[in-house]
Amino acid sequence: MSKHLPPAIFLMGPTAAGKTDLALELARTLPCELISVDSALVYRGMDIGTAKPSRQLLAEFPHQLIDIRDPAESYSAAEFRSDALQAMQAATARGRIPLLVGGTMLYYKALLEGLAEMPAADAGVRAELEAQAARDGWEALHRELAAVDPESAARIHPNDPQRLTRALEVYRVSGRSMSAHRQRQQAQSLELAAAGMGPLPYNVVQLAIAPADRQVLHARIAQRFEQMLAQGFIEEVELLHGRGDLQASMSSIRAVGYRQVWDYLDGRLSRSEMQERGVIATRQLAKRQFTWLRSWADLHWLDSLACDNLPHALKYLQANAIFD
Repeated sequence: MSKHLPPAIFLMGPTAAGKTDLALELARTLPCELISVDSALVYRGMDIGTAKPSRQLLAEFPHQLIDIRDPAESYSAAEFRSDALQAMQAATARGRIPLLVGGTMLYYKALLEGLAEMPAADAGVRAELEAQAARDGWEALHRELAAVDPESAARIHPNDPQRLTRALEVYRVSGRSMSAHRQRQQAQSLELAAAGMGPLPYNVVQLAIAPADRQVLHARIAQRFEQMLAQGFIEEVELLHGRGDLQASMSSIRAVGYRQVWDYLDGRLSRSEMQERGVIATRQLAKRQFTWLRSWADLHWLDSLACDNLPHALKYLQANAIFD
């Protein structure tokens, strides 16, 4: 990224790594505006299980893109990209530095590389797919997807009806697979990069934070899940469960932790099983985040357990022209 562009900071890392704490330290030191990059924090009423910053903390350090959707609504990477760009542009116009913090790596990728142009939703095709699923089951639709788009089928679980439906909808509407659309977009991004251009008009400096010892992160995850339960996580999900308009297949309820508590409330898991599976699912999330981060370019790592992360980060940001 050109240093003549306005500055922006990305602060990434796995769940429970200490991203929020470092972001607040940076915001106390630099003229930053915080923008959340988290697919679960967008939902209202989902506070404990998402480790959402407290109301007091949000009052002192406002975060953009938190509490912007009802759990019955979906929120896509394309919507995030549009919302985040608007928030970044508004921060820049006020002479402040956008500081994007969170662990939803797909959202960062959408910002940095743009998104493939996909065909618009088609209510008729979607109704056909839902009727087919009701008749034949989601496994049958997954087999159909594997035949026309094996790459997407490998990425999408048969028990993920929202993404499975969308992938088949894209193919039926356009005659091209979702993977083909994405490959075309990636080729266009490479052409822009070769020409010294990119879809994000910012000088972006990327930081990542995590404990050097993976076992430390696992211990943090287990401790945090136990704390969430003590803080009323089950009661929080009970309120969502009791609404009557939410289903286990929705994006909000599929969030890590929420789906396990939901299954507990439905009687499919005991309390101990729920806690164990919630911890395991969170570890699996962290593993996926590490997988993304290992292949990420231009990433500067910090150790969660280090005592000098703030001065270390500030020195790196200054060297990369984020501030004078």
